[in-house]
Amino acid sequence: MYRIAFCDDDKTVLSELNFLLEKYRRKSKIQIECSVYNSPFDLTCELDRRKERSFDILFLDVLMPGQNGISVAKEIRKCNKKIKIIFLTSSSDFAVQSYTVNAFYYQMKPILEESFFALMDSVLKECVKNENPSLLLNCKNGVTRIKLCDLEYCEVRGRTLNFHLHGGTVLQSNGRMDNLWQSICEQKQFARPHRSFIVNMDFIQNISSNSITLTSLERIPVPRSKFAEVKNQYLDFAFQERGVFEGGGIRHDGIPFPNRIRLRVRVRHGAFRGLLRRGAFTQEQNHNRHRAVRPAHGDSLLLSVF
Repeated sequence: MYRIAFCDDDKTVLSELNFLLEKYRRKSKIQIECSVYNSPFDLTCELDRRKERSFDILFLDVLMPGQNGISVAKEIRKCNKKIKIIFLTSSSDFAVQSYTVNAFYYQMKPILEESFFALMDSVLKECVKNENPSLLLNCKNGVTRIKLCDLEYCEVRGRTLNFHLHGGTVLQSNGRMDNLWQSICEQKQFARPHRSFIVNMDFIQNISSNSITLTSLERIPVPRSKFAEVKNQYLDFAFQERGVFEGGGIRHDGIPFPNRIRLRVRVRHGAFRGLLRRGAFTQEQNHNRHRAVRPAHGDSLLLSVF
C-alpha cells in the first residue's frame, strides 16, 4: 500500500488528479491510498499528526495563497527526507528552487493522462527501490550485494564483520562496526544494543534484561545499562513503524513478518506512560496488572505491564 497526497488550492485540479489516479489504480492494480488537501496548512497539520507513518508521494502546487509550495516543501524536509515531492505549476519560474528541496519532479500544468501515468510509474519505481535498500560487501570471494531486509544481525570479531542473513547464510567482510552503523543507522529497523552487534528489529522474538532472542533463536547480548534504551527503541519501532500487536503476533498492513511467532511485551509503568505521551497508543481500560490499549492507528492489543 502506497500513500499519496494532493495539495492544490484549485479544486478543479484536485478533481482531475483524483480522476487520473483512479484510472491509474485500475490499470496498474496497485493499492494506493489517496488524501486531498486544499491548503498547505491542512497538509502540514496532517503530516505532523501522521509523524513517521507519512505519505510516500506528495503532489504539491507551487503557487498557492499565503504560502508557496517551495516554502512548504522546505518545512516538510526538516522532518521528512524520504517523501517524494512532485511540484505542480503553470510557470517554470520556480524550477531551479525546486532542486533545493530535493524535489522528484517539476510537473507543468495541465497534466495529461499519458504524462501522469509515466510519472506515477517512475515515482513508484523509486519508492520500491527505497523500500529495499541494499549494502555492498567486499567479501573474500568478491563484491556481494545484500538486501538490508535480509540481514538479521551483524557482529564484529577483531577486524572482521560477520553478516548473518535470514536463512542461515553468513558473509564476512573486513571493516569497522562504527563505519557500518553510520551507513545504516537511518534505517529505522536497525538497533545497536551492544558495541559489537547490530540487530534487525524485524527479527526480534524476545527482549530480556540481558539479551535479545531472534526468530532464528540466536541470542544477542544486551548490557544492563542499555536494556531500557533498547526496549523503548523496539517498542517505538513495533508500534509506530511496523503496525500493531494482534493476538500475540504482529501485523503490518495484513502481511505477517517472516518467521514471526507469538511475542509478549512487558514494560514498566514509567515506559508505559512515556509511550502514551509519545502517542504510540491510548489507554482504554485497566484491570489488575494488565492494560488493554489501542494503538494510535486503530487496532487493539493487550500489553502486559509490571
